[in-house]
Amino acid sequence: MRIRCKPWARPELEACSFFVTSPEQYKNHWQDVFHNQKPIFLELGCGKGGFACQAVNHWQDVNFIAVDIKNEMLVLAKRKIEQALSSAQRTDEQVRIMILNIMQIEQVFGEQDPIQRIFINFCNPWNKPKHKKRRLTHVRQLVQYRQFLKGELWFKTDDDQLFNESLQYFQETGFRIIYQTRDLQHSGFPENLETEHEHMFMEEGKTIKFLIAVQGDSNNDE
Repeated sequence: MRIRCKPWARPELEACSFFVTSPEQYKNHWQDVFHNQKPIFLELGCGKGGFACQAVNHWQDVNFIAVDIKNEMLVLAKRKIEQALSSAQRTDEQVRIMILNIMQIEQVFGEQDPIQRIFINFCNPWNKPKHKKRRLTHVRQLVQYRQFLKGELWFKTDDDQLFNESLQYFQETGFRIIYQTRDLQHSGFPENLETEHEHMFMEEGKTIKFLIAVQGDSNNDE
């Protein structure tokens, strides 16, 4: 779906206290941005912020970064995060948002950044053969994540083809699957944050596929 240009989106983002204008300057120094030693959780492709607005209050002992490529999307996530923080009477000190082409993520995060968890939720499946390299779980992306990921990668999708082929990508790049389900709703997994998109997919009769991967030498499907 094509997103209409909203001229007011960028100015609103730049006026936001937790928006990062030039993320490249913080490569290998993201701990300094938050002024604390807490681990960092990173959501890639946050869209309208359905997950991020829950995550910032669910995991209160971490710093949280939400990333998207479109101003028009990120500004909506910004508003949801602000509302969530206000409702919980929390400040935005442990939250940052930014515009980023995730294909170039190695320009923003480095091996000295304490990224303990990456979230990829319902990314574009790009199922046409000529487009598969654009997937956020493609081999060329996973290789980049390995440079700075210190902990787990959580991946969630409704798309069977994307999930199946991503399992191969993880294996090819030396990730190990430590948790996997093809029906998240009935899996009993305790920390799932269900978004509006996720609820919509389940209403359509789709099951949600989910895995947790860490850096390792081999896969262990469950």
